[in-house]
Amino acid sequence: MPSPRSALLLALLPTISAAAPEYHRDIAPIIHENCSSCHRPGQAAPFSLISYAQVKKRARQIVEVTGERIMPPWHADRGVVEYANDRSLPDAQIELLRQWFEAGTPEGDRAHEKPAPVFPEGWELGKPDLEVAMSEPFTVPAQGHDIYRNFVIPLDLTEDKWINAIEYKPGAPQVVHHVLYFLDTSGTARKKDSEDPAPGFSGFGSVVNQFRYLGGWDLGTQSSKLPYDLAMKAPKGADLIIQVHYSPKGREYKDLSRLAIHFSDKPTARPWTILPVPPMFGILDGIDIPAGEKEYIKRNTFTVPTDLDAFRVNAHAHYLGKRMEMTATFPDGRKEWLLKMSDWNFAWQEDYQFKKPVRLPAGTKIDVLISWDNSATNPHQANHPPKPVRWGPQSHDEMGTITLSVMVDTQEQKDELHESVKRFMATQALARAFNGDVTTLQHARAGGIRIPDSTAAKLQEIAKSLDHDRDGKLSELETGIGAAILAPHMNGVGAIGID
Repeated sequence: MPSPRSALLLALLPTISAAAPEYHRDIAPIIHENCSSCHRPGQAAPFSLISYAQVKKRARQIVEVTGERIMPPWHADRGVVEYANDRSLPDAQIELLRQWFEAGTPEGDRAHEKPAPVFPEGWELGKPDLEVAMSEPFTVPAQGHDIYRNFVIPLDLTEDKWINAIEYKPGAPQVVHHVLYFLDTSGTARKKDSEDPAPGFSGFGSVVNQFRYLGGWDLGTQSSKLPYDLAMKAPKGADLIIQVHYSPKGREYKDLSRLAIHFSDKPTARPWTILPVPPMFGILDGIDIPAGEKEYIKRNTFTVPTDLDAFRVNAHAHYLGKRMEMTATFPDGRKEWLLKMSDWNFAWQEDYQFKKPVRLPAGTKIDVLISWDNSATNPHQANHPPKPVRWGPQSHDEMGTITLSVMVDTQEQKDELHESVKRFMATQALARAFNGDVTTLQHARAGGIRIPDSTAAKLQEIAKSLDHDRDGKLSELETGIGAAILAPHMNGVGAIGID
């Protein structure tokens, strides 16, 4: 009769013979390909996942966050749109991680051990053509409101260049939320900087609308070069402006941000730009979220005026953001998802690059739905109890937009798209004025949109005068007449000036 110990071993034989996953053979490839790029020394993640000992120590946590799809971070709904940079794990890999943990995290045969992954030293995309930095550190106080600060960095270009990629490294990652890049060829930014005794100069919307946008960086941004041989023109003598959004975190930090610029050896293969719906982060959308509202929704529709090829999409909101949805309805009636995100996360923002460009013929309708959760049950709720929230640049305010990056065939098509976006904003401004939403118009003016006349009340008077049939509402024709008059004043309109 076998001893109790022998009986136990016999009972375990089927499990042992099933060949439980082993670290070197099965688990290390998953970790190194999907986790180690962030979970390594010098990166944003709080601990490293390179060696067997490091992964074994965190095994339970890894199984939990992958099982709940918290990690690797990927917030677009799975199985809806195919993206080239999708970093979500397949179900089979998540199951393999679980089986390995439940088997006791065996290291396995070291004959299967592969060298630890090697990442580029310094910059993710390799040695840059030009490395620049802020001229002096900026001190972020321990307490207070969010800060939008603009820093001028001369590029000292002696000839026109074409930028294919920009990489950003915050000097104080603890307090840098996101960064926007702009170019100035007028010397205006230098003048603003010289007039402000502190490093850089303050301002949000005036910079967004006054200078030429080049892109940006958010926590979660995967550094990459522009696809399809696209590039951005940097004229001779241009200054780079970086607008840094700082969030104080309870102690003083000093930031000295650095950037790496990668040039293309030829001009952009096609003109390209961005299409934000709604424009300017939703500044004219009339965002006014009641306290306790579980799902506050804004919808927008933009009709594409010319043929476009969309190659990536991204979204933006603040802490209360929830659903981010964008669809294309083609002239033949066919409908296609461009982005479906059921659980927005302010702390991790991403560019979603389509596996192949999506052709959007003239007349395609782009429909956008953005929702916010201002209830007490929202885990990202900053106010206890909740309070009303409107549009604004602070993190405790709200915004909302979804942006397509698009290619066109000619500069004329690009100009036509920009003019359509201006008319779109003019239509929004007229609707707000007609309905007496003075606060939204004041926000827009403060944000740098050059709405004509000195007061929102004057614009309201203009909007009311367009109601020729006096039926108490603006028809499509009446709105079109007013938008045509107002559109030339919608300069800048939220970063659409990419060459």
